[in-house]
Amino acid sequence: MMVRRLLPSLGQQGVGPFVFFDHFGPIDVKPENNFDVRPHPHIGLATVTHLFDGAMVHRDSLGNAQRIEPGAINWMTAGRGIVHSERRPEDLSGRVYSNHGLQLWAALPTAYEEVEAALIHTPAHEIPVLAQGGATVRILIGSAFGLTSPVATFGETLYLDVSARRDAILTLEPADSERAVYSVDKDITIDDLIVERGALAVLEPEAAVRVAAPEGARYVVVGGKPVDGHRHIWWNFVSSSKARIEQAKTEWAAQRMGVIPGETEWIPLPG
Repeated sequence: MMVRRLLPSLGQQGVGPFVFFDHFGPIDVKPENNFDVRPHPHIGLATVTHLFDGAMVHRDSLGNAQRIEPGAINWMTAGRGIVHSERRPEDLSGRVYSNHGLQLWAALPTAYEEVEAALIHTPAHEIPVLAQGGATVRILIGSAFGLTSPVATFGETLYLDVSARRDAILTLEPADSERAVYSVDKDITIDDLIVERGALAVLEPEAAVRVAAPEGARYVVVGGKPVDGHRHIWWNFVSSSKARIEQAKTEWAAQRMGVIPGETEWIPLPG
């Protein structure tokens, strides 16, 4: 499956705590396709999975088996280490369906890099939603427009999912945090700048902006307080310490990072 990777980039490692941003799909998944992600490890981060369409099953070395559906937020804290897989649900194995969504990684603050791993799944019906400026805004993570998401984080984090009607205008008030806007399907306009779909627009700090959708659009707003210092990123590992990443490499190569119940496959350490 081809993905669009917006973060990290050459000139911008992250926005707020987010140091990784992948947009996958939309793609029609046929019975003969295999887009399953085999068991693989993480440290020092939290994965944030958000689907627009389709479904997947998350399994991890804590014993969790969680179906992820559109509109839900799946927040997995890796901390000192976790192993997980992402696979096609069994009930979709003989069907053609569309898979489309985003996965982000939030780097954990230094004080929490080695916390116990955990999974928090918040279904779509528990996400606050409001109508604003011709757009429907879902507060996936953080606080905006007087509403707060129930998703708990380790620092100030923002993730909004916006479905804008044609000519809708959403005003983002000034904030003392980092923010970026990404449209998944249509071009948008931020103040006087046309931003093509598939481009991540990093906003000026402490400035109010008007996001317009001349043709209607589905876009997200992400950000928060920047992480406390540079992060080293290697494969699926994020850490403030290069030595910690080397330790994780050794542990995964020796298969000492945990086992997912019922799984026998695993992705080897890259060469």
